[in-house]
Amino acid sequence: MRRTTTSLALAGAALLLAGCGSQSGKDTGPASGGKVSPSASSAPASGGCAATVELKAADTGHSVCVAKGGEVRLTLDGTKSRPWKPVMASGGALKGINAGFVVQPGNATAAYHAVAAGTEKLTSSRPLCAEPTAPGGVSCKGIQEWTVTVTVK
Repeated sequence: MRRTTTSLALAGAALLLAGCGSQSGKDTGPASGGKVSPSASSAPASGGCAATVELKAADTGHSVCVAKGGEVRLTLDGTKSRPWKPVMASGGALKGINAGFVVQPGNATAAYHAVAAGTEKLTSSRPLCAEPTAPGGVSCKGIQEWTVTVTVK
Protein backbone atom coordinates (compact mmCIF):
# COMPACT_ATOMS: atom_id res chain seq x y z
CA MET A 1 0.00 0.00 0.00
CA ARG A 2 2.84 2.44 0.91
CA ARG A 3 4.54 1.84 -2.42
CA THR A 4 1.33 2.51 -4.38
CA THR A 5 0.64 5.70 -2.42
CA THR A 6 4.23 6.87 -2.88
CA SER A 7 4.15 6.09 -6.60
CA LEU A 8 0.87 7.97 -7.03
CA ALA A 9 2.19 10.96 -5.08
CA LEU A 10 5.40 11.09 -7.14
CA ALA A 11 3.48 10.72 -10.40
CA GLY A 12 1.10 13.51 -9.42
CA ALA A 13 3.96 15.81 -8.40
CA ALA A 14 5.80 15.11 -11.64
CA LEU A 15 2.69 15.90 -13.69
CA LEU A 16 2.13 19.16 -11.82
CA LEU A 17 5.76 20.21 -12.25
CA ALA A 18 6.33 19.22 -15.85
CA GLY A 19 3.01 18.65 -17.63
CA CYS A 20 2.19 15.55 -19.66
CA GLY A 21 4.09 13.74 -22.43
CA SER A 22 7.09 11.51 -23.06
CA GLN A 23 9.09 9.73 -25.77
CA SER A 24 10.16 6.33 -27.01
CA GLY A 25 13.42 6.36 -25.05
CA LYS A 26 15.73 6.26 -28.05
CA ASP A 27 17.88 9.28 -28.82
CA THR A 28 15.70 10.24 -31.77
CA GLY A 29 14.25 13.31 -30.02
CA PRO A 30 10.65 13.84 -29.01
CA ALA A 31 7.75 14.49 -31.37
CA SER A 32 5.58 17.07 -29.45
CA GLY A 33 5.77 18.98 -26.07
CA GLY A 34 8.83 19.58 -23.84
CA LYS A 35 9.08 16.59 -21.45
CA VAL A 36 10.50 13.19 -22.30
CA SER A 37 9.96 9.82 -20.69
CA PRO A 38 10.77 6.66 -22.65
CA SER A 39 7.09 5.66 -22.96
CA ALA A 40 5.58 8.37 -25.28
CA SER A 41 6.49 11.52 -27.25
CA SER A 42 6.85 15.28 -26.64
CA ALA A 43 7.97 18.27 -28.75
CA PRO A 44 11.60 19.18 -29.08
CA ALA A 45 12.87 22.16 -27.11
CA SER A 46 16.04 22.72 -29.09
CA GLY A 47 17.86 20.74 -31.78
CA GLY A 48 15.29 17.92 -31.57
CA CYS A 49 15.92 17.37 -27.85
CA ALA A 50 13.48 17.68 -24.95
CA ALA A 51 13.55 20.46 -22.37
CA THR A 52 12.85 17.98 -19.55
CA VAL A 53 13.54 14.23 -19.39
CA GLU A 54 12.03 12.04 -16.65
CA LEU A 55 13.47 8.58 -16.10
CA LYS A 56 12.36 5.49 -14.15
CA ALA A 57 13.84 2.05 -13.47
CA ALA A 58 12.17 0.65 -16.62
CA ASP A 59 14.21 3.07 -18.76
CA THR A 60 17.45 1.15 -18.27
CA GLY A 61 19.42 0.73 -21.47
CA HIS A 62 17.76 3.70 -23.18
CA SER A 63 19.39 6.77 -24.66
CA VAL A 64 17.70 10.15 -24.38
CA CYS A 65 18.41 13.67 -25.61
CA VAL A 66 17.94 16.84 -23.55
CA ALA A 67 18.43 20.41 -24.71
CA LYS A 68 21.27 22.43 -23.18
CA GLY A 69 19.70 24.36 -20.31
CA GLY A 70 17.10 21.60 -19.76
CA GLU A 71 16.70 19.10 -16.93
CA VAL A 72 16.94 15.36 -16.36
CA ARG A 73 15.03 13.96 -13.38
CA LEU A 74 14.85 10.36 -12.27
CA THR A 75 13.27 8.21 -9.62
CA LEU A 76 14.22 4.58 -9.07
CA ASP A 77 11.66 2.89 -6.81
CA GLY A 78 13.33 0.40 -4.49
CA THR A 79 12.63 -1.19 -1.12
CA LYS A 80 14.44 -1.34 2.21
CA SER A 81 15.52 -4.91 1.42
CA ARG A 82 16.45 -4.11 -2.23
CA PRO A 83 17.71 -0.52 -2.17
CA TRP A 84 19.10 1.38 -5.17
CA LYS A 85 22.59 2.79 -4.79
CA PRO A 86 22.91 6.56 -5.32
CA VAL A 87 22.90 7.47 -9.00
CA MET A 88 26.34 8.15 -10.45
CA ALA A 89 26.97 10.44 -13.42
CA SER A 90 30.06 10.19 -15.63
CA GLY A 91 30.80 13.03 -18.00
CA GLY A 92 30.65 16.81 -17.92
CA ALA A 93 27.36 17.53 -19.68
CA LEU A 94 25.13 17.43 -16.56
CA LYS A 95 25.35 19.20 -13.20
CA GLY A 96 23.51 17.78 -10.19
CA ILE A 97 20.69 19.86 -8.68
CA ASN A 98 18.24 19.29 -5.83
CA ALA A 99 15.66 16.69 -6.93
CA GLY A 100 13.01 18.28 -4.70
CA PHE A 101 11.43 14.96 -3.64
CA VAL A 102 11.33 13.19 -0.30
CA VAL A 103 13.22 9.93 -0.75
CA GLN A 104 11.63 6.78 0.65
CA PRO A 105 14.01 4.12 2.05
CA GLY A 106 15.43 2.12 -0.84
CA ASN A 107 14.61 4.67 -3.54
CA ALA A 108 17.14 6.70 -5.48
CA THR A 109 16.27 10.11 -6.94
CA ALA A 110 18.42 12.55 -8.82
CA ALA A 111 18.05 15.70 -10.89
CA TYR A 112 20.50 17.32 -13.27
CA HIS A 113 20.76 20.55 -15.21
CA ALA A 114 22.10 20.14 -18.77
CA VAL A 115 25.04 22.55 -18.72
CA ALA A 116 27.17 21.59 -21.74
CA ALA A 117 26.88 19.74 -25.04
CA GLY A 118 28.08 16.16 -24.74
CA THR A 119 27.18 12.71 -23.48
CA GLU A 120 26.66 11.61 -19.89
CA LYS A 121 26.12 8.11 -18.55
CA LEU A 122 23.85 7.72 -15.49
CA THR A 123 24.17 4.47 -13.52
CA SER A 124 22.89 2.75 -10.38
CA SER A 125 22.42 -0.80 -9.13
CA ARG A 126 20.63 -2.81 -6.47
CA PRO A 127 20.52 -6.43 -5.26
CA LEU A 128 18.36 -8.80 -7.31
CA CYS A 129 16.93 -10.27 -4.11
CA ALA A 130 16.83 -9.34 -0.46
CA GLU A 131 19.58 -10.48 1.88
CA PRO A 132 18.41 -13.11 4.38
CA THR A 133 17.36 -11.80 7.79
CA ALA A 134 18.00 -15.07 9.64
CA PRO A 135 20.88 -17.55 9.57
CA GLY A 136 20.32 -20.25 6.98
CA GLY A 137 18.04 -18.04 4.86
CA VAL A 138 18.27 -18.05 1.08
CA SER A 139 20.21 -15.26 -0.57
CA CYS A 140 21.52 -14.39 -3.97
CA LYS A 141 24.46 -12.22 -4.93
CA GLY A 142 23.00 -10.97 -8.23
CA ILE A 143 22.93 -7.26 -9.04
CA GLN A 144 20.34 -5.38 -11.08
CA GLU A 145 22.14 -2.71 -13.12
CA TRP A 146 20.52 0.54 -14.30
CA THR A 147 22.12 2.66 -17.05
CA VAL A 148 20.84 5.50 -19.23
CA THR A 149 22.88 7.52 -21.72
CA VAL A 150 21.97 11.21 -21.91
CA THR A 151 23.01 13.36 -24.85
CA VAL A 152 22.93 17.13 -24.37
CA LYS A 153 22.61 19.30 -27.50
